[in-house]
Amino acid sequence: MSECNFSVRPEKFSKRILACDGGGILGLISVEILTQIETELRTLTQKPDLVLGDWFDFVCGTSTGAIVAACISAGMSTEQIRRFYVDSGRDMFTKAGLLNRLHYDYKAEPLALKLKDELAKALNKQGPCPDPEMAEKLGDPRLRTLLMMVLRNHSTDSPWPITNNPDAHYNERLRPDCNLKLPLWQLVRASTAAPTYFPPEIVTFCPGQPQEYKFIFVDGGVTTYNNPAFLAFQMATAKPYNMNWATGEDKMLIVSVGTGSAAKARPDLEPKDMWLLDNAKNVPGALMNAASAGWDMACRTLGNCRFGGEIDREVKTMTADVIGAPTSTVPKLFTYLRYDPDVSATGLDRMGLKNKVLPEQVQALDSVEFIEQIQLVGQTYARQSVLPAHLSGFVG
Repeated sequence: MSECNFSVRPEKFSKRILACDGGGILGLISVEILTQIETELRTLTQKPDLVLGDWFDFVCGTSTGAIVAACISAGMSTEQIRRFYVDSGRDMFTKAGLLNRLHYDYKAEPLALKLKDELAKALNKQGPCPDPEMAEKLGDPRLRTLLMMVLRNHSTDSPWPITNNPDAHYNERLRPDCNLKLPLWQLVRASTAAPTYFPPEIVTFCPGQPQEYKFIFVDGGVTTYNNPAFLAFQMATAKPYNMNWATGEDKMLIVSVGTGSAAKARPDLEPKDMWLLDNAKNVPGALMNAASAGWDMACRTLGNCRFGGEIDREVKTMTADVIGAPTSTVPKLFTYLRYDPDVSATGLDRMGLKNKVLPEQVQALDSVEFIEQIQLVGQTYARQSVLPAHLSGFVG
């Protein structure tokens, strides 16, 4: 795929965007959902070898979602991505030394090596890179889709959505610090560097040049974009990003895939329990969950939501089949799907998983000892939730 192929398709085609949430090893839930989507697409298109990188135009991810997005863009099938998580999940979460555990629990090297190896194999399987300078970098022309990953630049205290769009401002090839020249694996690793879990990633810009400088990056999930769906919409449509995709229910599809959600209610909480350590432990997660739900709500307000779970008891699902009327007063700018299982005790019971999966087994991002249970949740939810009708109008 040459660099120019990243440009906008002819106007008669609709655009398809995939956005993948963060969540550590719980990304395997997303992979199982995506496996069902890939299976449905192979049937609908009568292309038994189709991979999601052939179908989506723009693939986005935060943290573990960045792993999934990069693998899809590199041409991997969902079965290959599943194998990566199942076979390598425990190795990626390798305990750090005792002294280092004052700062982080797990080593960086095992995950970095796995990412570097898997992405290189996927890209090289497609043949030699037509642009050797960009081989296995963000600008590698063998990537099949536009790709966006969310990082947090700790040095500048800002979220960093980084993309391979050749028309993006910081992707101009003549720039000495052109983002397209950054190693793909390192950007994915940076997006997954969850504080207290993994050490940060140091990325060098303009290497070997007088203006060389470095930034320290951590997990994109500690921005407000652990759910990157609305950010993907902004990037596809806002003029400064130079993608300029047309909007409309029949012109854009956004598929947003989560890693499982559960309200962490504390019915016995007393005011005296809310001291410094309690807030330090609970406030970041609360802010991330609120942001994720907020972007989901924004997508359901501006988009025609064909499928999604209940956001809360007031707005419910914001799908037209439930409300029986337009879901907002604004024109619908895209069609929207949100796949994200409820992994609370109630949600697992509804899926028929009572006594098979415990909530605490599928709620922590380092639950590597419960990979089988995580898979079971993803597979069960996908069978019950992903329907061919959801993709209607966007298959051809």
